[in-house]
This record gives sequence, C-alpha cells and structure tokens, in this order.
Amino acid sequence: MALPKLTKLEMQIMEALWSRGACSVREIQETFPEKHRPAYTTVQTTVYRLETKKALRCVKRISNANIFEAAITRDEAQGRLIDELLGFFGGRTKPVMAHLIGTGKLTLEDVKEAEQALRKLARKEKP
Repeated sequence: MALPKLTKLEMQIMEALWSRGACSVREIQETFPEKHRPAYTTVQTTVYRLETKKALRCVKRISNANIFEAAITRDEAQGRLIDELLGFFGGRTKPVMAHLIGTGKLTLEDVKEAEQALRKLARKEKP
C-alpha cells in the first residue's frame, strides 16, 4: 500500500495520535495550543479524511464519540515526507545537506550517527 500524502494539519493530528495513543476528535483538538487551536469541526473533517486515506482507523465507539488510532507509523510518514522533499531536488541530497549545515541544524553528532548507519548498511550489503 502506498503511503498517503499528508498535509501539515494532518501531520499535527497524526502527531497527537502517535504521542498520546488512541483519542477522540475532542481529545485530538485539545492537543493543539489554545491560541492556534483549529475548530472542532475542522479537526473532525480532517480526521475523517485521514481515515479515508487509511492513515488512521476507528478502533471503538464510546457513546457518540469515535476513538481513533494511527494506522501508519511516525517513521513511515516522515519517510514519505523526506522522499517527497528529495523529489524536489531530483533525488539529490547535497542541496538539503548544504542547507542543514548552513543553518546549523546538522550537528557533528548527527554526522557521526549517519556515518555509523552507513557503515552498518555497507556491512549488511557485503555478501
């Protein structure tokens, strides 16, 4: 199954489910900061769209409230976003890395972790 493309609001809703577990629409809405909290109906509509995209699923119903949980993992959603971002650069990673370095968002520790992951991957690929 292809991973769904998620909007910023959809990602915020998914983040609420990943961090809190199964929630009702009201509980999801209340995870937003009060100053920037979307209307209940906006969250509700977005949750049902996410259900249609199969990014989350209804796991039970309590009275008239549906309880939802994430159907995709955070890693899967982030991977889709990263692949999409790299698509803008023709799959090239250098422009992204240069930007991260230039803004100070890529640390030496990040580079060391990446190097370890690449070495581990290279060992797995050797016959």
